[in-house]
Amino acid sequence: MQLRYSTPVYKIQAKVMVNGSKAGSPLSTEQSAFGGGFGTLLGGPSSVDNEAEIIKTRYLMEQVISDLNEQVTIFRPGTVRDVEVYPNPLDIKLLSRKDSVRGGVFTVEILSKTGGQIFQNESFSVDFTFGQIIDLPRIGQVIINRTELTDKDSQQTYKVRIAEFDSRVSNFIGRLGVSIKNNLVSVIDLSFDYPLRNRGEEILNKVIEVYMENDLIHKNIIADSTIAFVDNRLGIVEKELDAIEQEIQSFRQHENLADMSTQAQILLENSSVYVNQLSEVQTQLNILADIEEYLNDETNQRVLPNAVSTNDVVFNDLITRYNEVLLERGRRLLSATPNNPTIINLDQQLSTLRHDMLANLRSTQSRLNITKSDIERKTRELESEVKHVPATERIFLDLSRQQQIKHELYLYLLQKREETAISKTATVSNSRIIDPPKAAASPFSPKRTATLLAGLLIGLIIPSALIYFQDVLNTKLQNRTDIKKQTSTPIIGEIIRSRHKEPLVVSKHSRSAIAEQFRTLRTNLAFYLTDPKQKTILLTSSMSGEGKSFVALNLATILAMTGKKVVLMEMDLRKPNLSEKLNHANKIGFTNYVLNTKLMPGEIYAASGIHENLLLIGSGPIPPNPAETILSHRLDELMEHLTDHFDYVIIDAPPIGLVTDAQLLSRHADLTLYLVRLGYTHKAQLQIVEDLYRNQKMSQLAILVNDIDPKGGYGYGYGSSYGYGYYEDENKQPWWKFWAKS
Repeated sequence: MQLRYSTPVYKIQAKVMVNGSKAGSPLSTEQSAFGGGFGTLLGGPSSVDNEAEIIKTRYLMEQVISDLNEQVTIFRPGTVRDVEVYPNPLDIKLLSRKDSVRGGVFTVEILSKTGGQIFQNESFSVDFTFGQIIDLPRIGQVIINRTELTDKDSQQTYKVRIAEFDSRVSNFIGRLGVSIKNNLVSVIDLSFDYPLRNRGEEILNKVIEVYMENDLIHKNIIADSTIAFVDNRLGIVEKELDAIEQEIQSFRQHENLADMSTQAQILLENSSVYVNQLSEVQTQLNILADIEEYLNDETNQRVLPNAVSTNDVVFNDLITRYNEVLLERGRRLLSATPNNPTIINLDQQLSTLRHDMLANLRSTQSRLNITKSDIERKTRELESEVKHVPATERIFLDLSRQQQIKHELYLYLLQKREETAISKTATVSNSRIIDPPKAAASPFSPKRTATLLAGLLIGLIIPSALIYFQDVLNTKLQNRTDIKKQTSTPIIGEIIRSRHKEPLVVSKHSRSAIAEQFRTLRTNLAFYLTDPKQKTILLTSSMSGEGKSFVALNLATILAMTGKKVVLMEMDLRKPNLSEKLNHANKIGFTNYVLNTKLMPGEIYAASGIHENLLLIGSGPIPPNPAETILSHRLDELMEHLTDHFDYVIIDAPPIGLVTDAQLLSRHADLTLYLVRLGYTHKAQLQIVEDLYRNQKMSQLAILVNDIDPKGGYGYGYGSSYGYGYYEDENKQPWWKFWAKS
């Protein structure tokens, strides 16, 4: 049942290699502080453990759910379970906000080429056309369109399940498995559990795709920041350069200057070196001023442009380290809070790096200012030589020098912008797929072999356990096997349960099953009473209620029917029961015979009222000392008389498990029948008969099984015998009584 109706679940697996430090490998202080996350602009070291945590983040799975519209699942209705359909035969777009969708299951019936009906049980129903906006309860507005898989020529019914966004994200996170099985390689093993192989592969592919896209986005943050900074500076310098060129053009037109004098050309050439140096120093000072303004603002959390920094190697290294720590902090905030010890540590590193950069920057500014002052001094010396140049030429020289400075700065910024753009273009993800998502050939759930084996074991263990515990917990005899387990005493016969309330169940013409069993018992007596002198049969049991009087009466009757003279002795002097069954007054019996020595054996006989060959000796009044009464020598005389005048002497003795009377009487018995009643006699009580049998405390001891269920279960199935014509049904009635009742 489970294998047939359970939804199979497939495991989709993939492998992703991360370029960077291996998971679990020891990292240096600098690597652990600045080398994590998505790496630097050009692909620095990356911890595999960190990348595995990124893949498991809720933020990434939310992007996957949104891109694939995984809130909507379409099923084809089935008799027992619904089967998910993929690719989707319908395009269902959710127009409401994700957090407003509370979820629901709807049935969509396509009735024509233009539309159909959508309903939810009996509470909601609406007709729709493809492309129409529909308001669904607990969902909001949706649009349903056809796809290439929609059958246009037949009516179709689908079930659409629209899940709550957060619950769907949590469900997919639970299905996603991320592990690092080998610490010696930087490989992440991914798995995803889904009922459909193709759709599961698509989802896992999307997870890897979104992860790598986010990796590139974070890597390009520095490049984008640098390009934006350079573009801003280019705009300013371009305007300044254009203004100077316009001023030069106007000056030349106003003064009608076609060329400079030879002296002016020489001075200009001599000053070109100072102009270049001054422009470079001024550019570096401008950049340092912008960076200083950024560093002085503690709330500014943007990355620094490292492509326009000074030529100071130490300062450039500090900027690179600062950007790496800042990106690491942003990445860890995806799965941690600002109070996390790791975030606090990163904040402390950022503060330290800011102070180090400010100190280095001020030192560099001081050095550049000294250099600038020296260049300006040399420039002033050169200008003193220009005093002999006409004023017009001197003005032109100043304008040309300013143009040169702006031109050099403009070219420098253009160069840096191109370098940054090339670096951004060459940026690739730190990860690559080495084993694309692929579903297993067979589902891992339900496990067919394990389920079949479990079913087989359960089918064997549970019945065996029930039988075992039933046997352990049930302290009473249930069948022939229970008797054989407890004692080696032979079984002389079995008596089934009587359907009559009367104590006598045998008669001359009776053919019932129980009458036949008493006849069988009569036959079996011949195997024990082989000597004609053996006539006395004693009946006892473990406790009262096991049917001794019932069996004694019917056994005596079945023996009397053969023409034998039988006497039935009621020797249970403590609780006589046989006289009551035969409606005998029991005023004179064995007790009177023992106490009154004048009584003769013939005076205590009583007619049984059942058969002329069956006589009864009642117990008489209950004596105060039954055991001593049985030990009287008068019993020996009585037994001698009975064996001389009767063919069988049946003694109904008290239970041997309660009193010793039966053992006292056993010395007069040639055969002892120990009665056990199924469902009544306790298993432990058979230890009594086992002790008597092994130690030969009673002559020719045999067990007689009473009260067997006629419907079977004992071992032979007595109930089935009625259908074969061997026995008569005890409840059989004449046909005229049947019609009278109807």
